[in-house]
Amino acid sequence: MKKLMLHADWTVSAAKASPDAPADLCTRTIPATVPGCIHTDLRAAGLIDDPYYGENETKLQWVGRTDWRYRCAFSADAALLKRDRVELVCEGLDTVARVELNGKLLGETFNMRHPHRFDVRDALRAGENELVVTFHSALAHAEEMEKRLGVLPHTGHGTNPPVPHNCIRKTACDFGWDWGPVMVTCGIWQPIYVQAYDTARIASVRPLVRSADQRRAALEVLVDVDRAAAGELTLTATLTGPDGSKFEQRAAVPADRTSASIRFDVSRPRLWWPVGHGDHPLYNLSVRLTGGKSRDRFACRVGLRTTELDTRPDKAGSRFVLKVNGKEIFCKGADWIPDDCFYPARTDAARLRRRLDQALRANMNILRVWGGGLYESDAFYDLCDEMGLMVWQDFAFACAAYAEEEPLRGQVLAEARHNVVRLSRHPSLVLWNGCNENILGYFHWGPAGNTWKDVIGTRTWGLGYYLDLLPTIVKEWDGTRPYWPGSPYSGSMDISPNDGNHGNRHVWNVWFGGHYHNYYKNPSRFCSEFGFQAPPTWATLEASIPPDQRRENSPAMLVHQKCQSGYDMIRQCMSEDFPAVEAFDDWHYLAQLFQARALKAGVSFYRSLQPFCMGAIYWQLNDCWPVTSWAAIDSEERLKPLWYASRKFFADRVLIFQPTDGEIALLANNDSDRRWTGTLTLRRLNFAGQTLAVRKLKLNVPPRTNKRLLKLPKAFHPGDAAGEMLVAQAGTVRETWFFTTDKNLAYPAPRFRATLARRGRVYRLTVTAETLLRDLCLFV
Repeated sequence: MKKLMLHADWTVSAAKASPDAPADLCTRTIPATVPGCIHTDLRAAGLIDDPYYGENETKLQWVGRTDWRYRCAFSADAALLKRDRVELVCEGLDTVARVELNGKLLGETFNMRHPHRFDVRDALRAGENELVVTFHSALAHAEEMEKRLGVLPHTGHGTNPPVPHNCIRKTACDFGWDWGPVMVTCGIWQPIYVQAYDTARIASVRPLVRSADQRRAALEVLVDVDRAAAGELTLTATLTGPDGSKFEQRAAVPADRTSASIRFDVSRPRLWWPVGHGDHPLYNLSVRLTGGKSRDRFACRVGLRTTELDTRPDKAGSRFVLKVNGKEIFCKGADWIPDDCFYPARTDAARLRRRLDQALRANMNILRVWGGGLYESDAFYDLCDEMGLMVWQDFAFACAAYAEEEPLRGQVLAEARHNVVRLSRHPSLVLWNGCNENILGYFHWGPAGNTWKDVIGTRTWGLGYYLDLLPTIVKEWDGTRPYWPGSPYSGSMDISPNDGNHGNRHVWNVWFGGHYHNYYKNPSRFCSEFGFQAPPTWATLEASIPPDQRRENSPAMLVHQKCQSGYDMIRQCMSEDFPAVEAFDDWHYLAQLFQARALKAGVSFYRSLQPFCMGAIYWQLNDCWPVTSWAAIDSEERLKPLWYASRKFFADRVLIFQPTDGEIALLANNDSDRRWTGTLTLRRLNFAGQTLAVRKLKLNVPPRTNKRLLKLPKAFHPGDAAGEMLVAQAGTVRETWFFTTDKNLAYPAPRFRATLARRGRVYRLTVTAETLLRDLCLFV
């Protein structure tokens, strides 16, 4: 096996410039980074300003309307051409590409989400060669395909101009979303190389855990080979345990076959568990191919575990419970979007590790990779495997109706099969999901007086993908993971897809329709999207908004707010809790604080419903650029107050004050494997710190359960709602409750002492409160 990497000496130039592009654009040839994308190449050459600063996004739309030509020269030795098969492998071309080698057309591509292979034996020369990849504007192609396929509903673009992202197999949010800019990338975004081999190569390896418990695990390794010549082949697989123990198995691949199966039966396996439920050990798997002149290897890590989705009917409706190794898991996490608009240049493994570590430190155990983004990089899933972070993986369909005719259907089939095979080795991947909000949209979205259903009529719109094609692919090429048709989805086309008693639910009527207390009116079996907006951290805002535009509705601030009427909704919601503020920094602080409180209310409510509800995944963990959004971590990796709140409300053990039917109940949620015992102290205090009532309770909460401790006794009802609070404490777990909104509270004038100490590069700030201080935040 010979691999000639083609990552050096690339240039890029405009092949056909957009009318609003710089006048001299077609005369410029600049260095290009591969893998990479056009925006980062233009930025490195000084041809564009920072796309994330101020109003620059709106000035750079010509980039996505231009056709771009990437070109490189490389040398190939004569020995390469003597191999049985010689191919150009493009692991990812974004998106509509024409590939030529030495003036010969190798092929055209229309999907960025799977590799393309081209036979180059007739085009490759010994010595110097020229490879040219020309990218047609993805915007123009999407519009051309809409004319061919017909107009189908699509949404999600927020304040950005609508683009038919449902007509091209490219990252949908590149065309803009209600948190993302229009940054229509193109380029060679994954590795590219010439691969030459004799006899055969390993095409894919699928390590599938057929069963696993404390006594035994059955691992089936399915290997597919590409043949260049006839002859029997031998596969040798070695499984190395975390303790160094080795297991080896062999299988023959007869001359008339292109696949084989190798089975490992592992006694007393070390099972992989999600974080918070046990360790997540990994086994090393290597596969070697021999026979004839073939020599090829494959290596990966695998985890031994089973996963299932329990959707059985019950008295309330139907369950939605993820199980790992037969154990029910309450899912605590967030939705994941691409971590930067310009991947992979700005989303390397080090950055992904930092982001996933932030999710882990916020006590999350699952991330949902959203369907309008990417099938993430191998590094992402490798890190989740290591950390014990479960992954709910959407197929790439979001907020739109999708034609099921060719050529789209063939492209969907190829990308789905490739990614199911590619990701099959990852124990972190516990669920495949068909789409994001498309079934919901079909029934409930549409122009005034109509729904998508009315607009679409008898045409196809994607349901065949979600109920037939995708589950068939998952079953055929994996078969060990559950599949669910949509988020949200009730489990039946006869029940509203967002029914709170069935399946999983998205709760957006709270953000779009009122105060976060309305979460209490929206019970769910599993809530996989809900959220509230806030601006990025102050330092990120300073770096992205010009000083003279740091006000709520300035032109630059509006460019960095993609949700229609987003700032109006923030201010309206805030006005119910806080007094009116005029200073921009006051608005910024209160907006971030309100977001943290809103998500605390939502998550705490869903945890209080356990086991009726078995998951709370909020929108969203991360941002792809500096923007006012629903994220807990902004695009510069800075933590918003929501992240710190998440660390508390996703903790293994929490106390919850829950308003119910005009009264307040106190609950304890124990998401650990140990019984929670001890003494709980409940106090009613005034703001001067005087105890007005106290009660002690013996705490005895079984593992992985939710327990209602008491309904608030009369002694704990407020005598002065404006100046009193409740404090419940059990060991280090503490929770508070205020009886009215901030603007009606008689907070004492704040008094505190602050000291800053430095040791080397580490600073420690100590704040000592002398009066009641609530929601103290430090912005640096």
